[in-house]
Amino acid sequence: MNVILRQRQKGNKVSLYLDYYHQGKRNYEYLQLYLIPDPQKGKLTKEQKDNNKKILGLAEAIRSKRHLEIQNGIYGFQDQSKIKGSFLRYVEYLAEKRKGSDGNYGNWDSTLKHLRKFVKFDITFAQIDKRWLDDLKYYFLNEALTPANKHLSQNSASSYYNKVRAALKQAYKERIIQHNPTEETEGIKPGDPEREFLTLDELQAIVKYECEIPILKRAFIFSALTGLRWSDIQKLLWSEVQFSNEIGHYIRFVQKKTKGAETLPISEQAFHLLGERTKEDERVFVGLKYSAWHNVKLQQWIQKAGITKTITFHCARHTYATLQLTLGTDIYTVSKLLGHKDLKTTQIYGKIIDERKKEAANRIKLEL
Repeated sequence: MNVILRQRQKGNKVSLYLDYYHQGKRNYEYLQLYLIPDPQKGKLTKEQKDNNKKILGLAEAIRSKRHLEIQNGIYGFQDQSKIKGSFLRYVEYLAEKRKGSDGNYGNWDSTLKHLRKFVKFDITFAQIDKRWLDDLKYYFLNEALTPANKHLSQNSASSYYNKVRAALKQAYKERIIQHNPTEETEGIKPGDPEREFLTLDELQAIVKYECEIPILKRAFIFSALTGLRWSDIQKLLWSEVQFSNEIGHYIRFVQKKTKGAETLPISEQAFHLLGERTKEDERVFVGLKYSAWHNVKLQQWIQKAGITKTITFHCARHTYATLQLTLGTDIYTVSKLLGHKDLKTTQIYGKIIDERKKEAANRIKLEL
């Protein structure tokens, strides 16, 4: 069987798909990966070219992997039925398709690592039933450990189990399995997430101290003043930073996480943190990176101000949301500023404010 990577123009993007040809029959598999078209040949920006190169590399990796799986009879092409195929290989394939989204891919990759520990060797689709899923839930909730050798949080257990459910749902959709066993069992309910944040006094305090990585400090404070996620700050271009007499300075961008187009007004303080303007197609925060090592440097900077909270970059966004609500901005406006699609997501911050009100009320005590 031949497996060929092909392209097809689809509106304003180029869709990538695999063409399977065997014994006179042809099948297609669309990868949900897209290139930026270059109709004028050579008119793409360097960033667009790099993006296309990255996507093509991922598509070619999937094609090579699929070719090997077919040769080895793993993925259910050739003579054996799909139901005898490897579930772990299928989850690995689904994870690879999400490599363009760091956060999403990371969750799928973590799920795969836990699955390998749980099943020890491998498991076929035919071996997955309600009992297996119930055992997997128990493993996630009671036995699975993080790299720091701690039990998974309720939210992590819920997220990883949902990836397994999503894989089986997709397998059912692709007719690899005739019955979806997840319909016979409940999922893992997520817990209320703990959202650490800085108070206004704490935020003011860290401004006075130097960070070993200056651009990280600048980006963190910018996030605390705007609510922008790290992923959107990291890719921010000067062309997206705009000005009008009606709005003042604002950012017109597409959220990396939700793909929603947003117009976000920013304060004068936030604007000045951007530094000197350069070319329109250049990034604002040049050289901004984030990793476990960068997070250590961020935490060390926070500790210089005498703050003992465990703070990550995303806490800057939580700080922005919490301060907006604390200072009287209504929750609907805050939801729009954060780019939330559902008001329920923003209401989590409302619970934090309610808890702080309760703490404040209990500070006044009399001896009666």
